[in-house]
Amino acid sequence: MTSYGGLIFVLGLALLLPILFMVASSFLGPRRSTSEKMVPYESGILPQGLVSSRIPVKYYLVAVLFLVFDVEVVFLFPWGVLFKKLGVPGLWEMILFLAVLVVGLIYVWRKGALEWE
Repeated sequence: MTSYGGLIFVLGLALLLPILFMVASSFLGPRRSTSEKMVPYESGILPQGLVSSRIPVKYYLVAVLFLVFDVEVVFLFPWGVLFKKLGVPGLWEMILFLAVLVVGLIYVWRKGALEWE
């Protein structure tokens, strides 16, 4: 249990600090809302169009693709650090992992998900 003490402390701190900041913000922040504060912020200029306009699905597709390939990098960094310890089996596992990702990238490319029109 002592080896997990630091991890439990960091997780507890990660949960406690945002809650503490939200509570402090609700007590210390201003409570008056004016009509100017209720207008959505668009880079300092007046909003154009309806607030409830639809967002194209293409944005969501790009976001999901970004997450998939970003998670790939999360797996590549530890592998790079432990490359010598893992040896040849670790190399083959990473080659298989990257091959699956390349097949997925080719599929997405052929479907036209990377083309912005």
